[in-house]
Amino acid sequence: DSQVAKTIAKFPQLMGSLSLEENLKPRVQWLKELGMDNTQVAKTIMKFPNLMSCSLEDNLKPRVQWLKELGIDDSQVAKMITKFPSLMGVSLEGNLKPRVQWLKELGMDNSQVAKTITTLPQLMGFSLEENFKPRVQWLKELGIDDSQVAKAITKHPPIMGYSLEEILKPRVQW
Repeated sequence: DSQVAKTIAKFPQLMGSLSLEENLKPRVQWLKELGMDNTQVAKTIMKFPNLMSCSLEDNLKPRVQWLKELGIDDSQVAKMITKFPSLMGVSLEGNLKPRVQWLKELGMDNSQVAKTITTLPQLMGFSLEENFKPRVQWLKELGIDDSQVAKAITKHPPIMGYSLEEILKPRVQW
């Protein structure tokens, strides 16, 4: 709990506008029930203090349930949230589901999608138009088919965030 106290000291706004009993305690308890220890809870809150104001019933629990339906267990969900706490603030209908659907249309099955997004949960914050589509189009122009692209993304998800002009294209030209 000292980690949580340090976090609150660093982000005093958590105490000002949020109720200890109605907001802070239930969310901290929920994160612990997912399998986070105090250090992970504190890191998560420090990275995304707005998590403490997200609705458990309307936002947090539905996102976790959806991730579980993809085959991701509590401990993996906890690791994902620790790595990328903003995942819990991203729209389920407007962002998360469309990205996963797009990966499936590329040829990934649920286990590949789960592996990909547990490895790099930040992918769920990437833009389809600015990140996903241009990189996949470029890979296809190199002669790589959809199933090979899906395998490449599953094996190395960060490829979706690499700069085309500064990293990917120069390495292939070399």
